[in-house]
Amino acid sequence: MTNILVRDLRVTSGEYAKQLRPLLPAQAFLPNPNKILILGINLAILVLGWGTASYLDRWSWSLLWLFLPLSLIMGNSIIVLLFCSHDIMHSKTIKNLYLRQIVSLLGLSMLWMPPTLWVAVHNRKHHQNTNAQQDPDRSYLYSQPNTWGKWIQDRFVPSSEVTKLGLFIGMGHAWGVHIFRNLSAILLFNNGKSEYQVASFKVTTKERQAIALELIVILSIHLTIISALGFHPVKLILSYFLPIWIGFAGVMFYIYTNHLLCPMMENNDPLLNTLSVRVPPFFDCLHLNFSYHTEHHIFPSLNSDYYPLVQTLLQEYYPDRFNLLNIGEAWHLLLNTPRYYKDENTLTHWAGNQSIPCPLAIAVPTKVK
Repeated sequence: MTNILVRDLRVTSGEYAKQLRPLLPAQAFLPNPNKILILGINLAILVLGWGTASYLDRWSWSLLWLFLPLSLIMGNSIIVLLFCSHDIMHSKTIKNLYLRQIVSLLGLSMLWMPPTLWVAVHNRKHHQNTNAQQDPDRSYLYSQPNTWGKWIQDRFVPSSEVTKLGLFIGMGHAWGVHIFRNLSAILLFNNGKSEYQVASFKVTTKERQAIALELIVILSIHLTIISALGFHPVKLILSYFLPIWIGFAGVMFYIYTNHLLCPMMENNDPLLNTLSVRVPPFFDCLHLNFSYHTEHHIFPSLNSDYYPLVQTLLQEYYPDRFNLLNIGEAWHLLLNTPRYYKDENTLTHWAGNQSIPCPLAIAVPTKVK
């Protein structure tokens, strides 16, 4: 594995996987049923929280603050549900297609994400076109029309121009905007020509019907929760809206660091177009090693417990290509750079009057160790 020459200096995720897979234990590629248990536990936490909240009308106003720790725990459960469903839908943990769809629907319901849409947006489009023109998860191009979707990014996504209030609001709502952009484009148009999406795409007629049906089920779940809470404003704020805002903010806290600091590139090289971040070990344990994002892009179906081992190998064999930052440093860069791609390696503001190199755009070495 020493002195691996990189042909034309361009490497794909498949080539990295081919080189690294023999160095990983066979059990790393086995299905991990623990993820189903984790998903079930966090669904139970939410149900427990809503059950407790149903009695809040009997609490003294002076004691309502005691529910806030449970709101935080419920918000974390929403984060875990996304990351757990993410792992399940990449793996063969549940081999029965219909059962996997049901479990995924339960796991993604609080995120308002139909699992069929997730497969199209994330598994298919994002992973095959990471940070490229056709990636619906990349940042907008400066050259794209100034649509409402692009305007929302300008006001709420971390950048050198975003206000503190805009960022605060955006953290709890950016995930919902992402879902709405793609859902509305697919259900209303599905022609691959929508300009307000970051990158427009189409799904099959069968997938479109499945997405519509799953959205109806998700809407029914949310209406059932709201109805069970008696439409009571205090109950809804503390046990429904607040956990959702916390959950969405926690999800975006990671997602913003995944690719926004990296250059755009048509060649899907996850070591150059993806960033892994260091977070306290407690958060890696709590959030299923989601901080190991480059590792995930190389081995999407790998048991996430083994991502630290993959990172060790990447640091050993590809130290001058691998992007790894402390979470604080990554966020410092996000808040001190603009968010629109002027070209593959250059960022600019809404007005386009400045050009700043992508923080993680590097001169690719002639050799990889």
